[in-house]
Amino acid sequence: MKRFFVRVILALVSVVLLVQLWIFASLVWWRTQPVNTSMFMRIASWSEPSKPLQHHWRDYDNISNNFKRAVVAAEDGKFLQHHGFDWDGIQYALEKNEKSGEVVNGGSTISQQLAKNLFLFNQRSFLRKGQEAIATWMMERMWSKQRILEVYMNSVEFGEHIYGVEAASQYYFNRSAKNLSREQAAFLAALLPNPKYYQNNRNDAKFRFKQRFTLKYMRYSQIP
Repeated sequence: MKRFFVRVILALVSVVLLVQLWIFASLVWWRTQPVNTSMFMRIASWSEPSKPLQHHWRDYDNISNNFKRAVVAAEDGKFLQHHGFDWDGIQYALEKNEKSGEVVNGGSTISQQLAKNLFLFNQRSFLRKGQEAIATWMMERMWSKQRILEVYMNSVEFGEHIYGVEAASQYYFNRSAKNLSREQAAFLAALLPNPKYYQNNRNDAKFRFKQRFTLKYMRYSQIP
């Protein structure tokens, strides 16, 4: 029996190490290569194979600065100041969630969100958060802030089977991500907490508030 448990533990450790190796190798490859898929994209494709994904990679310089500023204002105001984790933001989220009695604020940075989108499932658990932290730590040390923001903008979900800012720009405004106005950029950034819901509920009070908030504060955003 003891030998059996030792084998189980060794097998689990091996799986964990293989996952870390896969993440490390992916981050090395994606330092210079376009990221044309993510775990979230794969799951969407597997769950509804009859629906094609809308996704078009765009280099950093071919994305409007309006959107870069908007997404930082909406999702991670301290993006250039932290090293993957905004501890003040996490503490604020914990206090807000405790006061509300439910999860209303995640406190995740752009780097954490990207690590989850690229490698993990959208499922709340201590195991997933632990793996997210490891992937975030590796990413912050292997990629520049510009690369993190570039990949994030190209892989984040904006609606049903819509991934990346170029596909979102074409879907919502019929224009390139390079030509987004401030108002359009704020609209897209405001979608991010719950894109599938806000896609069909654009008059939702929370969505409208975040859109106004983003439009007001995006001018102060610091971007790479």
